[in-house]
Amino acid sequence: MEYVIREAKREDMPAVLELIKELASYEGAADQVEIHVSDLEHEGFDEGNFKCFVAEVDEKIEGLALVYFRFSTWKGRTVHLEDLIVRESMRGTGLGGALYKRVVKYGHENSVRRVEWVVSEGNKNAQEFYENTGADIKKNWYTVHMDETGIQKNID
Repeated sequence: MEYVIREAKREDMPAVLELIKELASYEGAADQVEIHVSDLEHEGFDEGNFKCFVAEVDEKIEGLALVYFRFSTWKGRTVHLEDLIVRESMRGTGLGGALYKRVVKYGHENSVRRVEWVVSEGNKNAQEFYENTGADIKKNWYTVHMDETGIQKNID
């Protein structure tokens, strides 16, 4: 199978949102996707808040990796992989690995000292894949989120 990994363009955002919704549905959280194509276009292309790479097969977007820079007080500049999504019908074809390598290369090109991301506790296949590439899964750290209700509670 031939594929192309490339930087996403503004006109790719409808397909990107489709994949985001597919992942949310797969994880039983379809009702939690609140963003729209216009949000992706604005934040990614007008504001430059993220970079997105897409995997194309026969001119159809079948996967994506969305990343952005962070700063670690211990390490300095890092790149965070927010999502790596491959359409369910295309899993096992190598697209995920190719996107992953592109993210690591992007980090290297931008002189980051760390690439970081979160993986679901139940996603054992991904955990094994990441560990086999030299990644270290931190089992003693927790991801903490505060939603809009929590934010409001803390500013009132």
